[in-house]
Amino acid sequence: MMLNELKVEDVMSSKVITVSPSEDVVFAFEKLMKHKISSLPVVEDNKLMGIVTATDLGHNLVLDKYEIGTIVEKVMVTDVVCVKPDDDLLTAVKKMNEHGSDEEIINQLVVCSGDKIKGIISDGDIIKSIKS
Repeated sequence: MMLNELKVEDVMSSKVITVSPSEDVVFAFEKLMKHKISSLPVVEDNKLMGIVTATDLGHNLVLDKYEIGTIVEKVMVTDVVCVKPDDDLLTAVKKMNEHGSDEEIINQLVVCSGDKIKGIISDGDIIKSIKS
């Protein structure tokens, strides 16, 4: 299967677990671990506000960089990279690569239609779609 033949909506997960900006970072990290996911879109009033990742939260928690009571809003990334449901997978891969930093890719993208979250797509979702 070619990356430009499949659409994001064909392989994305439509069950998106989110977190509110007022959530404590410790609880946000616990949610990531409990659901075995690598990122949480930050949502308030059904609007995408930002994103937090297991890598960022875990790293900073281990290094004890947060004060007690630090909330997600203080540490979230507000420049969220999104794709549309009808984008093809090649577009998603390009965005993952272009918006990564220091030779790394973004592992997941929020799928948005307007300002509504429709799903989330990960590099693993894309890889699984290639081999099927």
